[in-house]
Amino acid sequence: MSTLPSDNSPEDANNRSFWMPGNYQRTVKRTEDAFQACNDIVACFQERARVERQYAQQLSEWSNKWKPVVDSSPLYGSLMKAWQCFLSSADRLASLHASICRSLVSEDGDRVRTWQKDTFHKKLFGGFKETQDVETGFIRAQKPWAKRLKKLDKARRAYHKVSRKEQAAREREAHAQGNPDVAIDKQKRIQEERELAQQEAEKVRGRYEKVLEEVNRYAPRYMEEMESIFDQSQDEERKRIVFLKQAFHSIHKHLDITNNESVRAVYDELHNTLMAIDEHEDLRWWKNTHGPGMPTDWPHFQEWTPEKKIKKGKETKKVIEKKGTIERSVMIGGVRVRALYDYVGQETDELSFKAGEEFLKVEDEDDQGWCRGMKDDGWEGLYPANYVEVV
Repeated sequence: MSTLPSDNSPEDANNRSFWMPGNYQRTVKRTEDAFQACNDIVACFQERARVERQYAQQLSEWSNKWKPVVDSSPLYGSLMKAWQCFLSSADRLASLHASICRSLVSEDGDRVRTWQKDTFHKKLFGGFKETQDVETGFIRAQKPWAKRLKKLDKARRAYHKVSRKEQAAREREAHAQGNPDVAIDKQKRIQEERELAQQEAEKVRGRYEKVLEEVNRYAPRYMEEMESIFDQSQDEERKRIVFLKQAFHSIHKHLDITNNESVRAVYDELHNTLMAIDEHEDLRWWKNTHGPGMPTDWPHFQEWTPEKKIKKGKETKKVIEKKGTIERSVMIGGVRVRALYDYVGQETDELSFKAGEEFLKVEDEDDQGWCRGMKDDGWEGLYPANYVEVV
């Protein structure tokens, strides 16, 4: 990376000094620079807002893509819940980053834009009123000083010119005095020229010193007026710095998710869910749902009983009526339902069933969408109400 050469000579340092004519322009330009900085700040964090929005969209897309896979995975119990919690956490984080995007644009961006509009007043033909006010103040304060410096520079150059002339006359005189080939008359003329040059140099030096004294007498007044205008500019710049500091603090507050209670709650819940993975409970559930712990009707001796012959007519009608009474009494304890989908219970108090399987609904749906049912083998538990239909 290239760097500009450093030049620390006194002359260059003096030329760059604030006190030299026209060098106040750097201070004047701060107003336009601050206006442009506001545009850059807004553009910068609008782009950051787009990053937040894209991240939120990617989180949502990732979660939606994997939800069906997770829901139909062979995992079960607390492992299944842990995997699902990663996806639900992503959904909540997506909402958070979407809100960060909105805050950066509608709150921080609009705040800077409003302040910029109220602080910088554009002129009809370009530029800003604030810039013109400061520049006009500097011009008025520096105009008399610039005239005096111009006069001083002219006197200095005149003095240096006659000084060089005097020096040349002295050198000619010294050369002539030590040279026997130069006639006495010529030596006398050279001496007279040196004396005239010396007199003129003293005269011009006097004028130079007089102009310099006048400039030095005016310097305190010039410094006072320039510092007064500069202090006004500094006060405006201080207000700009204070506002932008507050704006940056607001942006930091929105971006700093380390102290956000919602984020902490998301990761606390995820951590607690992961810590709740219990291999013993999951294995017990599997044993009771799909293993040796499942209830079964073990083979046993069944006595043969002859079928009773039923007479036709009234006796048949009585049997039918009796059978209907029995069926109605069974329905008193619940409603017969049929499973629409397969369901594997996630807890020990939940039912598991296959699509098409029928059982009794013994309790109506609660606020969470769960019903209580009982299978024909007597196994009872909760199940999702929207997984079945009434037979």
